[in-house]
Amino acid sequence: MNLLPFGKLPPAKPRTFVPRDIDLGDWAQIAPLFDVLERRAAQAESLSAFERWLLDWSELSAALDEESARRNIAMTCHTDNADAERAYLHFVEHVEPHLKPRMFALEKLYVAHPQRPNLPKPRYEVFDRDLENHVTLFRPENVALETEESKLGQQYQKLIGAQTVNFRGEEKTLVQMGRYLEEPDRALRQEAWELVSRRRLQDVEACEAILDEFIRLRTKIARNAGFANYRDYAFRQKGRFDYTPDDCRQFHDAIESEIMPAVREIQTNRQTELKLAQLRPWDLAVDPFNRAPLKPFTGVNEMVARTRKIFDKLDPALAANFQEMQDLKLLDLDNRKGKAPGGYQSTLSEARVPFIFMNAVGVQRDVETILHEAGHAFHAQATRTEDLYAYRGAPIEFCEVASMSMELLGNEFIEEFYAPLEANRARKTHLEGVIGFFPWMAVVDAFQHWLYTNPDHTRAERKAAYVKLMERFGGAVDWTGLEDARAYSWHRQLHIFLYPFYYVEYGIAQLGALQVWANSRRDKAKSLNDYKRALALGASRPLPELFATAGCRFSFDAATIKPLIQLARTELMKL
Repeated sequence: MNLLPFGKLPPAKPRTFVPRDIDLGDWAQIAPLFDVLERRAAQAESLSAFERWLLDWSELSAALDEESARRNIAMTCHTDNADAERAYLHFVEHVEPHLKPRMFALEKLYVAHPQRPNLPKPRYEVFDRDLENHVTLFRPENVALETEESKLGQQYQKLIGAQTVNFRGEEKTLVQMGRYLEEPDRALRQEAWELVSRRRLQDVEACEAILDEFIRLRTKIARNAGFANYRDYAFRQKGRFDYTPDDCRQFHDAIESEIMPAVREIQTNRQTELKLAQLRPWDLAVDPFNRAPLKPFTGVNEMVARTRKIFDKLDPALAANFQEMQDLKLLDLDNRKGKAPGGYQSTLSEARVPFIFMNAVGVQRDVETILHEAGHAFHAQATRTEDLYAYRGAPIEFCEVASMSMELLGNEFIEEFYAPLEANRARKTHLEGVIGFFPWMAVVDAFQHWLYTNPDHTRAERKAAYVKLMERFGGAVDWTGLEDARAYSWHRQLHIFLYPFYYVEYGIAQLGALQVWANSRRDKAKSLNDYKRALALGASRPLPELFATAGCRFSFDAATIKPLIQLARTELMKL
């Protein structure tokens, strides 16, 4: 039984190395291909033979990536199907553990190859830099430490996943409790917020102990690799060749000087509209005018049709890309029993087509999500002529420019979903969310800079450092009597525990998206053309060049941010 909505799609280019009839879920059939590539590396004495070797490696990587993606898609579309779960777990448990060491062996062969210096630049510049970095950082003694790190992450997820409350006679997860913060009844909002807060505080000791151990492990990993601290190691590990910790600190300062005034203005307006003496943490999600939630559509087919109309107005080529996804059944968008939560875009790397997964229920957030994921999909479609597998992706700092820009560009035509007044309400909610994200991003990022450059700190010092950041970026919200809830509010941010230093990318990308949007206000055709040209580069150029091609500055300073926030504030005043 086929559990995928789209069936078997042919490779974008016929295979020349991977056998057509191979079972990519059987390691016994896959391993000989790695053996062949390892032998052929030494035999590739000419530059052309070496480049052919790289393309064959790319073909194998893409085929394996697509096999993994197909199994993940089937599993998330049908979490209640035993066959889908079994197939997914088989790949995770019996294929993936073999892939990492074999791929690393090929990377080492590449880095040491005598033809490597002869590869044409700038064609291989980014690819070469990334592989050399990966090989250089590897330390055998860190493998066991990284395993400990993974196990510790599971402890955190188990701890957080077990957090529930009893609310008015019913057990609720903390995620389920979030909807009560949108209720017009303020007493109900406060009751729900405080109940969740008390439950989180029960696990303070456990969360603190887990982070203590994370810091110990990560500091040891960094020092094994020759770095003074884990922050500097993490920047190199993530391939951040184009910006530094000092650039991030400059970004934090610019958010404080240029964005915090807008945040406080939004908060003050909310307080006035709600007619409150003080804005409290449970007052931040409710509609300030007590309006019913926006209802953009009643069914998924209607959502798809209206989204297609937005793309028709935005750009015929992008509309055709979206239509291709419909025609090939590369959309699974409805919410149903047995489907995993959330939304994502996944690329079938061998067919070179995107797939979008969502759980649409007819709310404004669904509109934002389909535009966002379509931006990622357009990125995948733009790179489909690229034969080097590594270049068909992009750094996360630019991947999110593709998606966040599409939210802003698509919003211009959001009347396809709403009457004019409701359309403006949707735009206002979205823009306020964009502005409001930056301060929290700054807190999460700056806190981690402090944690890992002061690894011997006490828990009291850690608490004080975080509170200082919350005072700097918290805005006009009154936390009186809730000091501990604020001091430990970072415990809910899984990135701090599981994905250290992975958060600033979203802030960088949002600056890029705001620039694409600002450019569009001046010259729609040029801005869109620049955006599409940048997407087509994939990962083949460094980040500053990707941004420049899209018509953006790769800079996080006040001079870059100031006009973008001025534009956003001007638009909010109109709305």
